[in-house]
Amino acid sequence: MRERPDYAVYVTERSPRLLRTAYLLCRDWGQAEDLLQTALVKAWRAWRRVGDDPDPYVYRILVNTHLSWAKRRWRGERPTGTPPDRCDPADAIGAAEDKAVLWAALGRLPHRQRATLVLRYFEDLTEPQVAAILGCSVGTVKSQTSKALAKLRVDPGILAGSAQGGE
Repeated sequence: MRERPDYAVYVTERSPRLLRTAYLLCRDWGQAEDLLQTALVKAWRAWRRVGDDPDPYVYRILVNTHLSWAKRRWRGERPTGTPPDRCDPADAIGAAEDKAVLWAALGRLPHRQRATLVLRYFEDLTEPQVAAILGCSVGTVKSQTSKALAKLRVDPGILAGSAQGGE
């Protein structure tokens, strides 16, 4: 059984990475912060039942919450007269030249495929770890990954980006 002080240490150490994962799932910093906050509250409620490695449990909460939010029609967004804040310039992901092409292509993927790619390649988790987080078989992770990568390969935006020096 885990103690609650472990939770504070976990949140302090893992929040930046969890926030990045949340952002990669929903592609909006404000929504990513809300998603992370919701996931951490859910994790807090179950913290005593979480095993020695809380990452898979928290990743699963992140993905499941994101998927349930994605099913909603209205997301509470309202147009404004001023542009939103820009991303943090220190963000290492933002350093990629063709990030706009990558974000656009990821945004066109179905939510489950996007979640699979984010966990598999951005979080560098193994297929069994991703399967445990998503609550599916390793075969499903492999097929979702394969389908997502195939869509990215035939996406005209990706081809234009790779012609500029990718692959």
